[in-house]
Amino acid sequence: MPRPVGADGVEDVQHRTARRAGQDQDGPRTDDDAGLSAELAAVVAGARRRAVRDGDRQIDTAHLLHSLLESDPETRAVVGAAPQLARLLGYLVQRSIGYGLRWQGSVEDSGAIAVVADPARYGGEPKEAGGWSPLAAAAMRDAGRRARQRGESLARGTDLLAALVVDPQSRAVEVLERAGVPAHELRARVENPPALPMPPVAP
Repeated sequence: MPRPVGADGVEDVQHRTARRAGQDQDGPRTDDDAGLSAELAAVVAGARRRAVRDGDRQIDTAHLLHSLLESDPETRAVVGAAPQLARLLGYLVQRSIGYGLRWQGSVEDSGAIAVVADPARYGGEPKEAGGWSPLAAAAMRDAGRRARQRGESLARGTDLLAALVVDPQSRAVEVLERAGVPAHELRARVENPPALPMPPVAP
């Protein structure tokens, strides 16, 4: 029987939701697993809900991009000005009725990554769906790697944004390019942010 969850248990569940990646016994584990910040955990939850609502088999990189843009102001700032954001979100909203219809029933995969069918370490899988697409799972791992390279344990939204545009065959890249946001330029802005101007020296 499942253990009753009291007040302390609720706090523990919330803590693990914000930090876990690779801590669920039912999920595959690799050395690339890293925790999620509370903000990124919310992004994952939003992508999962969107996949279920759209009737998609898997959470893919476009689901992650859509949820990331809606949830993370820092990511929106990196992507561009309001007109670009509006155009990009417009394409993402149309996925279930427009060009994205051809994605239904297919797996987002460039052929270079093994399918991940049980993504418990990233907060579960969509109900009645097959888990995460190979490219989405790879992006989550890459986001954790980027955080660790900075000496941090939790990945941020911009870590995931950079990871989503690594593979030119990802659905996230396709949507970005359709919206007039070159993926390679976006990745460069994330990985090499402009230096802040030096404050003027007092005479």
